[in-house]
Amino acid sequence: MTNPATVTPRCILIGARVQEGAGRLGCDIGPSAYRAAGLAETLSGLGHDIVDAGDLAPPPPPGVAPARAHPNGALRHLPAFAAWTEILAEAAFAASGEGLPIFLGGDHSLSAGTLSGLGRRAAAEGRPLYVLWLDAHADFHTLATTTSGNLHGVPLAYATGMPGFEGYLPAPPAPVDPAHVCLMGTRSLDPAEREAVRAAGVLVHDMRTIDEAGVVAPLRAFLGRVAAAGGRLHVSLDVDFLDPGIAPGVGTTVPGGATFREAHLIMEMLHDSGLVGSLDLVELNPFLDERGRTAHLMVDLAASLMGRRVLDRPTQSN
Repeated sequence: MTNPATVTPRCILIGARVQEGAGRLGCDIGPSAYRAAGLAETLSGLGHDIVDAGDLAPPPPPGVAPARAHPNGALRHLPAFAAWTEILAEAAFAASGEGLPIFLGGDHSLSAGTLSGLGRRAAAEGRPLYVLWLDAHADFHTLATTTSGNLHGVPLAYATGMPGFEGYLPAPPAPVDPAHVCLMGTRSLDPAEREAVRAAGVLVHDMRTIDEAGVVAPLRAFLGRVAAAGGRLHVSLDVDFLDPGIAPGVGTTVPGGATFREAHLIMEMLHDSGLVGSLDLVELNPFLDERGRTAHLMVDLAASLMGRRVLDRPTQSN
């Protein structure tokens, strides 16, 4: 029997120049930074068939105010967020039927769309969708509970079918079961979000868990659940999952993140599992980076997920 980790999937790169969900400008040039850092060439060098589908066309600016204003006056760019969600949902559904889509962000609000489309794909295949959310934050606010108004804080709540999005965003056709979501590296939740995550039954491995138990046992247990269910696995990797000392190119730095080796070990285990069917690379802000340092690290992590072994890693010069 073939080990699924030895199968070489077709990788489809899809740029999503989404920045409306973040509090700082700059994420919209993330896709260009990934390309400049050699993502396609790196993955091609590992033997993958690479298709760069280019960047999704952004939604046109709304000509008039939305028909229904939200009572939370802090919300910003809600019409653009809703439009991006529809665009990305269609792209994710289509690409996931042709290969392994890698979404190049863009801020994390884009995952509202990717998860919506991937949930629809999993349902069409008769399989459950599982999500590994590598992020300092849970992104589990609703439109009503976010106080910052930054919509990169709501995609996971939306995709899991939490209430409060009706009338503002299209309903996800196949919401992700919150019990199929695993947060790793979490270290910045406010009280409302913490309670919502707990009540929904989301699995959380925060940085204390990683400090005490490492990444192997928690991740191995989660991957075992995915495999036992025959699930489709989506990985959403936010730059702020990493410690800002090694990944400064992000607008939401939170000290105490994953180390270089912890992050690579997670990626290597994901590759070995043969379960990953799609990937988000989000929140890279090249304006805040140091000579492409964060972009290159994210490319290296994608390479580990796609099969680069420790012994194959090239030496880097300063």
